[in-house]
Amino acid sequence: MIPLRDENPTRTVPVVNYTLIGLCVLAFLWQLTLGDAGGQRAIYSLGVIPAVLLGDKQLPPEIASVPPELSVLTSMFLHGGWMHLIGNMLYLWIFGDNIEEAMGRVKYLVFYVGCGVIAALSQALPHPESTVPMIGASGAISGVLGAYLMLFPHARVLTLIPLGFASQVVRIRAVWVLLLWFVIQLISNSFGGDSGVAFSAHVGGFVGGVVLVGLFKRRDVPFGFSRG
Repeated sequence: MIPLRDENPTRTVPVVNYTLIGLCVLAFLWQLTLGDAGGQRAIYSLGVIPAVLLGDKQLPPEIASVPPELSVLTSMFLHGGWMHLIGNMLYLWIFGDNIEEAMGRVKYLVFYVGCGVIAALSQALPHPESTVPMIGASGAISGVLGAYLMLFPHARVLTLIPLGFASQVVRIRAVWVLLLWFVIQLISNSFGGDSGVAFSAHVGGFVGGVVLVGLFKRRDVPFGFSRG
């Protein structure tokens, strides 16, 4: 299933969400200007490398440009290709505006970064010896999806179900869209270890969002399941 938009309007302009999307797009365009070799160097320089972050490995001086701890933040704005970027930004565009409104701009930014950190550690801690760099906003966005599940499970999501010539666009409750997405991440994390996708980060970020949303949402915003 591919979500296209949600039927959950906001009353405020999601400035932080737009800014995050804009920064990711600008960072990716910058990556393109570097060429293949320069782009790979940027990924190693600014991505999260578990063995560097948690172990005793070090990047060569000519590549190291930020402290390993800061790479947890910089990695959130880099992407490995157009589809990686577009997929992430689509989910952030659809679900992020409502979470920003439910939390307020400052809390939403802290929440987003916090979920990104949790996601990065969820991927790095089980594999502290790994020298494969991790990039992308997927982990932080997974936290946004977890928060959306808790706050707006009954919102309708216009969803594309790709079935070849029989593809359909249907309205599905967010709870089913997001739970199916999470189950896919769990299954992929168990059986897709060599796919190159940081499924552990997706799972960790989502769980982080579910757990943390209560601390960041405004008091007047109820949990969605309590509304029946």
